[in-house]
Amino acid sequence: MDSKKINSSRYRILGVDPGTNILGYAILEVVSNHLRIIDFGVISLLKYADHTEKLKEIFLQLQEIIETYQPTQMAIESPFYGKNVQSMLKLGRAQGVSMAAGITMGLSIEEYAPKKVKLSITGNGNASKEQVASMLENILKIKIESKYLDATDALGVAVCHFNQKGIIQNTVKKEGVKKKMDWSAFVKDNPTKVLKNK
Repeated sequence: MDSKKINSSRYRILGVDPGTNILGYAILEVVSNHLRIIDFGVISLLKYADHTEKLKEIFLQLQEIIETYQPTQMAIESPFYGKNVQSMLKLGRAQGVSMAAGITMGLSIEEYAPKKVKLSITGNGNASKEQVASMLENILKIKIESKYLDATDALGVAVCHFNQKGIIQNTVKKEGVKKKMDWSAFVKDNPTKVLKNK
């Protein structure tokens, strides 16, 4: 991931929950470490009977969303493992096409497992969609209508991405402070700057 984008005080994240029938998306803006929702919703692909046509629409519509809102980063939920191989294959293709749409538009991309997203939002890796939505309402100070429930996974993965970046930044800051405060490390790195008693 581009460190310049990580350290920027203002940027936008595109969260994506891939699917071949319903694809959720969310645009979050981060300003000085505060989150604001720009847009979130779903792309319905139910009217397309052909699978390749669905993939084409995912690619084109996500590119249109990217062009409209100008995010710099994409956070996408990785497919969960299920027993239905065909469903897994279709979901994997939807994820791949979503990522290709982001890559061709210059976005940096991170994947997050569903359990990791739920854990990041609720503290419980097995939380229900409703529990995730309730916690997101609390975090983002919004009301999520039931018709947008399919978009909560996309919103969740975007918030998870923000949370993960915060952990990285805090770790870097803490390490920087630790290095500055560690006098023995300073002495070792700068032997000529230490005054010796005569």
